[in-house]
Amino acid sequence: MPDHPVLMHTAVDALDVRGLAEFYRELLGVSYRPGDEPPAGGDDDADWLVLVDDDGQRVLAINGVAALDRPTWPSDDVPKQMHLDFRVSSVTELERHRARAEELGARLLMDRTDDESEPLYVLADPEGHPFCILVAPF
Repeated sequence: MPDHPVLMHTAVDALDVRGLAEFYRELLGVSYRPGDEPPAGGDDDADWLVLVDDDGQRVLAINGVAALDRPTWPSDDVPKQMHLDFRVSSVTELERHRARAEELGARLLMDRTDDESEPLYVLADPEGHPFCILVAPF
């Protein structure tokens, strides 16, 4: 037993639980936890879904909420409340993953690719949560 709590996953609030889970499933190349897959009939009232990596380790959970104010970042009128950072190995990969994220429904909030020390994009997921994709060493 560890001497401290162990992070299971990060939970992200969403109005459209399945929609946001699909966005991150595609973006990150992860899978649904067994039992959380989309139903065959298409009628989906999921209010909590978990995404796992190839080893079955939890990565993200998507939590359904009745109301959600979209963050207004970079303004603090509605704070971002949380954000996720994803690293890639090169500017080429950065551009590829920005395009993929936008194809999946993300929108660009900030382009800081001119920063040679840490090029990055800030994007918003389909529910408005900001996240960063940046070039950083592995």
